[in-house]
Amino acid sequence: MSDLVKIAVDAMGGDNSPRKIIDGIIHHHNSNKDNFYMIFGNETEIKKCINNQLDQKFFKIIHTESSVKSTDSPLEAAKRGKKTSMWLAIESVKKKESDIVISAGNTGALLVIAKLNLKMIENIDKPALSALWPNKNGMSVVLDLGANIECSSKNLVDFSIMGASLYRSLYPSEKPQIALLNIGSEELKGNEIIKETYQILNNKKSNDYDFKGYIEGNELMKGDVNVIVSDGFTGNVALKTAEGTANFITSELKNALTGNIIGKISSVLNYFNLNRFKKRLDPRLYNGAIFIGLDSPVVKSHGGTDYIGFSNSLNVCNRIVNGNLINKIKKNI
Repeated sequence: MSDLVKIAVDAMGGDNSPRKIIDGIIHHHNSNKDNFYMIFGNETEIKKCINNQLDQKFFKIIHTESSVKSTDSPLEAAKRGKKTSMWLAIESVKKKESDIVISAGNTGALLVIAKLNLKMIENIDKPALSALWPNKNGMSVVLDLGANIECSSKNLVDFSIMGASLYRSLYPSEKPQIALLNIGSEELKGNEIIKETYQILNNKKSNDYDFKGYIEGNELMKGDVNVIVSDGFTGNVALKTAEGTANFITSELKNALTGNIIGKISSVLNYFNLNRFKKRLDPRLYNGAIFIGLDSPVVKSHGGTDYIGFSNSLNVCNRIVNGNLINKIKKNI
């Protein structure tokens, strides 16, 4: 067990829990035997879901009487507090009993409870919410996605370094290419904070990443850069816009290919290409936002994802720990 990545799992968060969470763990374990799952939640319900499908050597159930509800405000969740599955899962990372924590529960509550339990990495003022996005050449790390509405140039520089460290942890053989999300690619474009950040990063030489300047919203998926940095307001709007556009395209394409006999024949003839297209836009493949800046990693799975999506976020957990993310951030900051 000492060689396994210890993942603390809040089994009671998100839709259809704990069934979805446990099915995700079982699916993940079937393809990756390098993890030990510390499962926090209602023991009776969890055991029913496991039903002897998981070897006892690879998990431990920590019974909790209560859980954070999706309707709880962050303050209510914190008050409900120390006996919930979310709180105890985070606390296990604080006590070094687990390497990383994951929850599909209430995002606001997770951020607040994580900040109450875990210290900030030295010299970082604010944590950031980051996630993986597909691009033409592979994947990008994008941050901040909503944890901080207002940011200083110092915050954006920190986000750049943390994002580059995260990318290097997930993709060790590739060099991070950083860009600032802006309303134009020219140096004069943008507000004073983003222009000041540009100057700092442009003058800051590093062997750990390359700074590529500004990127506009229509170039996010182009693949020229792989770490995209913004304040939380802009990043969240960009995320929701991209998700909505992807859902619209997928839905309209499906309607076009099933609406009449010609469309149905076309869909059969192009089955493999369409299947590849569908997989490329499948949000389950990119599930797992990472709350970085704290001295232990916290992963947020989408509450509405299914067990496949949750399994993919467990894979992100494994790669973050094996990629030594926290030490990379401490070294680079």
